[in-house]
Amino acid sequence: MRPLPRDSPLRVEHYFSTDGKWCYVLLWVVERGRKATRWALLKKRLIAACPPASSPLGIDSYYFNRRQETATEQNPQVFLFMFSCYDRMGLLHDVTEVLCELELTIRRVKVSTTPDGRVVDLFLVTDTRELLHTKNRKDEACTQLRAVLGDSMCSCDIELASAELAECLQASSSLPPSVTEEMITLEFQEEPSSSLPRSSVSVDNSLSHAHSLIQIQCHDHKGLLYDIMRTLKDYNIQISYGRFNAAENGNCNIDLFVVQNDGKKIVDCNKQKALCSRLRMELSCSLQVNLISRGPDTELIVANPVELSGKGRPLVFYDITLALKILKIRIFLVYLCSFNLITPFQRPPFFLIISYIFRKLL
Repeated sequence: MRPLPRDSPLRVEHYFSTDGKWCYVLLWVVERGRKATRWALLKKRLIAACPPASSPLGIDSYYFNRRQETATEQNPQVFLFMFSCYDRMGLLHDVTEVLCELELTIRRVKVSTTPDGRVVDLFLVTDTRELLHTKNRKDEACTQLRAVLGDSMCSCDIELASAELAECLQASSSLPPSVTEEMITLEFQEEPSSSLPRSSVSVDNSLSHAHSLIQIQCHDHKGLLYDIMRTLKDYNIQISYGRFNAAENGNCNIDLFVVQNDGKKIVDCNKQKALCSRLRMELSCSLQVNLISRGPDTELIVANPVELSGKGRPLVFYDITLALKILKIRIFLVYLCSFNLITPFQRPPFFLIISYIFRKLL
């Protein structure tokens, strides 16, 4: 469940089945309606995520080779995207939207505002197309950014990040104690919002002699399938057959026939309880949000659990900046970075922390 284009269509129903070698996935979707869906790019992303059907040694050999390549391949090139411009409402979101359209993955962000109203933005990015080292690609990025910002843009520069900057992409354990405590406090907020029904998650071993059935009833939200799949992946659980249905009122029914990585059902009661508890928490609190008073400033902290592979929820930064733009909140400072937190709950230890500081929160 890796990132698809930002304008990918909404899914309404989803069927998934496998015989242990081949997978069959069927999606019924509805377009968002704001912009035309880039179907060609969507198809390209889906094909890239699938193993080739012509693999001479079979699918198992393909995945083994992929694991070997992943373990030995170099990290993608990291570039420092720097620009300055005069501040305006929704600036950070407009810039983020341009980077998403360019298929640049934002890895780190530092945004600051000078007293004269000028904004200096530093983005550490990687390029999905792997072309950002070329002059044409750099010119394309700066041209698209200037088309959105207009005359307010003062400068734009893209260069290969130094080794010191690239190293800062590694998760850090040095998080301020106050923030660490707040994140841990949020870990135990498993109760859903009073405005939404409580998620129901159960494991049934009576309907299949070979599979455990995970039944989920919950309210729909963006990234729902991603949250479920990421959790199952972290627990080394394989899906053999799945059905997803979203009703018009926003309620979802999900049935997943699964096995453990050893091919057996989930019969251990403690494992069942831990899995159900983790899924309920992910469905009710997939993102952790808190507002903190910092003297004259207000800080918004958003914590996003990261997969054990080190990847976080797609487009979190885009969605948050969009919400702040809609609320007409001006951003004074932004920090985006990863931390390795040891928490007493059943979550992966890696968190992507986004900190927004507002000089005035109206």
